[in-house]
Amino acid sequence: MEKGVHVVRVILTGGGTGGHIYPALAIAKGLLARDANTKILYVGIQDGMEARLVPEAGIAFKGISGKGLPRRLSLETIKVIGKSFKALWETKNILREFHPDLVVGTGGYVSGPVVLTASLFNVPTLLHEQNALPGITNRILARVVRRVMVTFPESIAHFGVKNKLELVGLPVRKEIGQISREAGAKRFGLRPDQLTLLVTGGSRGARTLNQAMIAVLEYLAKRPDIQVIWATGTVTYAETIDEFGKRGISWECPQWRVLEYLKDMPEALACADLYVGRAGAASLAELMVAGIPSVLIPYPFAAENHQEHNAQALVQAGAAQIILDSECDGERLWKEVDRLISQPALLAQMGVAAKAIAQPKALDKIVDLCQANAWR
Repeated sequence: MEKGVHVVRVILTGGGTGGHIYPALAIAKGLLARDANTKILYVGIQDGMEARLVPEAGIAFKGISGKGLPRRLSLETIKVIGKSFKALWETKNILREFHPDLVVGTGGYVSGPVVLTASLFNVPTLLHEQNALPGITNRILARVVRRVMVTFPESIAHFGVKNKLELVGLPVRKEIGQISREAGAKRFGLRPDQLTLLVTGGSRGARTLNQAMIAVLEYLAKRPDIQVIWATGTVTYAETIDEFGKRGISWECPQWRVLEYLKDMPEALACADLYVGRAGAASLAELMVAGIPSVLIPYPFAAENHQEHNAQALVQAGAAQIILDSECDGERLWKEVDRLISQPALLAQMGVAAKAIAQPKALDKIVDLCQANAWR
């Protein structure tokens, strides 16, 4: 590095769930790819999942104390903020030691003290909101930051600071949308010329979805022309296989791949014609970039029911259909799946609609904004 060249120092913060952590890690990697001299520090809750995931990704980490805010804005929210002086003090010390040029928050309660303290010290601050319905922390912080980056246009109406908003999307893995259908099918030992259904309820699994899918496979046993890639999830894999046995279903068919966990999502999306699963923001961003139509069953216990809001954004765009978790059984799910796979033209139309609302350059847009707002 040349003598006298200023090294940009960035603090990233976000936690509580992977939905906040992984976008922050993607931003970190994007900043380093743009300028390898960038110094990055991730600040998270000291006993949160970020304390494990961030060091595993090779990013420097410092933990602070923290407590989650109530889900609804109320007097209790103010009380919790008032009790968070320890986290604010810890953050102040980190800021003084690290001297950041920029602080970027991706949501979760850890963003609160970190972004708020940075703004009080006049450090440039940015937010990234992943969901169609913004979280309470980001809605509060939006008033004190420079810019708010959003994934869905639907979230804009929920912020009272329209002049600060930028529609950027959500970063996805660079392989998404870049793998051929033939290569994707080959990875799973499937035929590229047959219609393929991709099903997943997340890494741990979704019991409601799995139970409904068992019934769907009973119908699909009579349709050898339909291929299935189904990740049941680590927690629910054994019980799903047991249920197959109880129902007398031979799940090890040549055209089915029933897996515990799906490690090769880019390849699976490359050969999928229809996705069935939850509606987390990261999953939907990948579906949009890949141009895959979907049947979405939102997780009903997500904070502020944000998965249903995410799903509705795709439904309104003509890219998805939604089935509420409380209404999802084998009969209902099969009826929707059968309706869609029986209409190739409709599936194609939904895929085009998904791609039309994608933001494939999301990471570049975010890094551009980070660089434009960092002190020089």
